[in-house]
Amino acid sequence: MSETEALQARLVGDIEAAGDLDAIEALRVGALGKAGTVTGLLKTLGGMTPDERQVEGPKIHALRETVTAAIAARKAALEGAALEAKLAGEKLDMTLPATDAPKGSVHPVSQVMDELAEIFADMGFAVATGPEIEDDWRNFTALNIPETHPARAMHDTFYFPDKDAEGRAMLLRTHTSPVQIRTMMSQEPPIRIIAPGRVYRSDSDATHTPMFHQVEGLVIDRGIHMGHLKWTLETFLKAYFERDDIVLRLRPSYFPFTEPSAEVDVGYKQERGRRVVGGNGDDEGHAWMELLGSGMVNRRVIANCGLDPDVWQGFAFGVGVDRLAMLKYGMDDLRAFFDGDLRWLSHYGFGALSVPTLSGGISA
Repeated sequence: MSETEALQARLVGDIEAAGDLDAIEALRVGALGKAGTVTGLLKTLGGMTPDERQVEGPKIHALRETVTAAIAARKAALEGAALEAKLAGEKLDMTLPATDAPKGSVHPVSQVMDELAEIFADMGFAVATGPEIEDDWRNFTALNIPETHPARAMHDTFYFPDKDAEGRAMLLRTHTSPVQIRTMMSQEPPIRIIAPGRVYRSDSDATHTPMFHQVEGLVIDRGIHMGHLKWTLETFLKAYFERDDIVLRLRPSYFPFTEPSAEVDVGYKQERGRRVVGGNGDDEGHAWMELLGSGMVNRRVIANCGLDPDVWQGFAFGVGVDRLAMLKYGMDDLRAFFDGDLRWLSHYGFGALSVPTLSGGISA
């Protein structure tokens, strides 16, 4: 038996006799570590003649592979035996009460989305969803956002390097408005939907994150006007904040996909370091706060979806779900929504049975 074969037999025997994982690790370091015996033999190959290397090289490499395989097999066997022993020794009494078991909670974003769905369902709205990876046409062009619009800039939008089969640029949707486009193209009016979901923009601070949640609403029907929009928003906000003193102020604004467009302000006052929505913003001690954007759906958008704008009119609105949660439940930093801090979730989370209902209370 050669020295290499003798070393292999000795090392394999020691490995198979190892009684625990610490012993296996010591053998691995002693054989394959920087100063190990097998590593030392590999280093001698550089000083051999080509003929010697041709004879000894395969033997030394075979030794390393054999030792490596033996260590892996023994380690797996020891770990399996340890797991079997642990499972055999563990017992769970299923008759014990679960009162002390850790409890999960419903994230405030999920809770608020459920609240919005409940409120709008009572007004005859359906919930519509769409893909988070969208094409450039549905995310921008169909919504009357021209090529030169700042919203298309790379610093706002996450683009993918590849295009779709039709040559359209692909991106992470920057709003849930593409769901409105998909709905208008696939469904005959009248249409009443809300489109909640995740959206993505390249921004990050205390009130902005690269991923956040948005809900948009869309109504397409005959004879729709701004009065319908204002009534819908007032009804929605009164039900959501569970107050009858919600006062709205619509300010003229500009959005490519609505005309006319309006920013919607709500009255509020400062109480104990937080904003409390309610009251007239022009009253003493109150102020106005911008909350959402809205407007009548642009004729071009309706036409882009294959509908006749002389027959069908509509309104749309959008608001950040995370911001609604912050206002109602008193959070002050949007980034905490995505930190996964169990203390924060325990404080602001909702019980699994806290299902919002209009009869029992939206935030019950």
